[in-house]
Amino acid sequence: MSRILIIYHSQTGNTEKMALAVAEGARSIEQTEVVLKKAPDATLEDLLESDGLAIGTPENFGYMSGMIKDFFDRTFYPARDSVFRKPFVIFISAGNDGTGALRAIERIAQGYKFKMVYHPVISRGEVTDTDLEKCRELGNTLAAGCQFGIY
Repeated sequence: MSRILIIYHSQTGNTEKMALAVAEGARSIEQTEVVLKKAPDATLEDLLESDGLAIGTPENFGYMSGMIKDFFDRTFYPARDSVFRKPFVIFISAGNDGTGALRAIERIAQGYKFKMVYHPVISRGEVTDTDLEKCRELGNTLAAGCQFGIY
């Protein structure tokens, strides 16, 4: 049994739609437990007990959500020596191009020493069916890799 943790923040509902699609994709892999949490509710224990991590954020002023940053702030020092090469993926709902938020998360992930295992999904503007399908694929790929010990 593998556990996938999906942490997200959403104000308009776009990132939440994406998070639900990531969860749907992860749940399609047998023997996978999906823990879906809004960023303020996610804990250090959630992170440490997961086999894989998906981070979802809106793009705010060319940066990640403050709530996602808060999660990183709360967990970085106690977790950084315990999450070496934990597989992770990113999904972003962007009003602009999403690259600022992506760079910020990637930089923080280097400090944790997470291992990016699939290319990020960035939805620009309204979330489309194509974006949601990419999110399902993202969740499926993360869960399958964790379940089969690829990562």
